Amino acid sequence: MKLGIILQSNKPEHAWNTFRFGITALKANHQVEVFLMSEGSELDTILDSEYFDISAKVVEFKGLKGEIYACASCLKIRGKEESKVCAVSTMSDLLKMVETSDKVLVFG
Repeated sequence: MKLGIILQSNKPEHAWNTFRFGITALKANHQVEVFLMSEGSELDTILDSEYFDISAKVVEFKGLKGEIYACASCLKIRGKEESKVCAVSTMSDLLKMVETSDKVLVFG
């Protein structure tokens, strides 16, 4: 199954659970794409904490061939041209992810 996940929160627990779920799905041989939009595009600035090892989860997710994309407009609103963790993308790319996914989930 192909899963599309939209992360639109910068809350550490939301990001952590997004990638925990994505990792679980990848390990179960599913394809997973994560699209960062709204506050989710701030993923590269969310700090790890005692409970939420977000940077480790992102590295593990990518190591399992999970794909991550960040909304260019959402980044631009925040004064950024790029993300430190993924490729910059567009609404057309999000539409393609939604159209080609078997299921789409939204975190945040």
